[in-house]
Amino acid sequence: MKHYKPTSPSRRHMTNISYGGVVTTSDPVKSLTRGFKRPVGRNHHGKITTRHKGGGHKRLWRDVDFKYDKIDIPYTIKTVEYDPNRAGFIGLAQYKDGEKRYVLLPKSVKVGDVCVTGENVEQKPGNRLPLRNIVIGTFVYNVEVKPLGGAKLARSAGNYVEVVAKDAGYVDIKMPSSEVRKVKETAYASIGEVSNNETRLVNFGKAGRSRWLGIRPTVRGTAQNPVDHPYGGGEGVQGRGRKRAISVYGKPTGKGQKSRTPKKYSNKFIVSRRKVGKRK
Repeated sequence: MKHYKPTSPSRRHMTNISYGGVVTTSDPVKSLTRGFKRPVGRNHHGKITTRHKGGGHKRLWRDVDFKYDKIDIPYTIKTVEYDPNRAGFIGLAQYKDGEKRYVLLPKSVKVGDVCVTGENVEQKPGNRLPLRNIVIGTFVYNVEVKPLGGAKLARSAGNYVEVVAKDAGYVDIKMPSSEVRKVKETAYASIGEVSNNETRLVNFGKAGRSRWLGIRPTVRGTAQNPVDHPYGGGEGVQGRGRKRAISVYGKPTGKGQKSRTPKKYSNKFIVSRRKVGKRK
């Protein structure tokens, strides 16, 4: 972590990540990048569907491969790069047949390492294989929810999923949220933990750094008007005034309230619900 001298109130507690000894280049491969317009929380009608998004620095999109559809063709990591669109580091993978792709890197993989995707490959960080062939207790990332559907789970910096059991064509995995769920044993996963786990220790130090990332301010419900939030109105400081914590839309949220859709399609795959609240 990088700390700063307290030359101003915002600098006093500001921290950052030292990329000098990790990132090997600052110039992405042009053929694997493109421009894009960030949706800033709006749908196709222009209505806000996700609050507190907007603004932020212009970004260049890196096409990261989450399909890993080149089976049994080894690739070499040529670079370790920073990606403004995700928390973990990415690397330029050059396959033996000459093709280049960006991949999400695990914690211990560095330039020059060789990785491969296949049915019965060695279980070392960066290699990718079906869940049925992975030893119980192994940490994995880039986990598929459906076979050949591409990596969907455990893609953020420092995250991993633990393989805890195997039974009847399914593998039980323990999620970062502490939820245990079933996934088809033929789904692929990569060995290791996502890189850049220090990112969760960063202290922004000032409001401007959030705005650079496209994060707009969050206003307390009790500070709003009755028309804008169920907690709004009243003279002075008011309590919540209701039994359960709810969102601006009137739905239960936080403080141990169950907010999962009761008829969600994946309920039958949940072995153990996530732990919430202080005891987690």
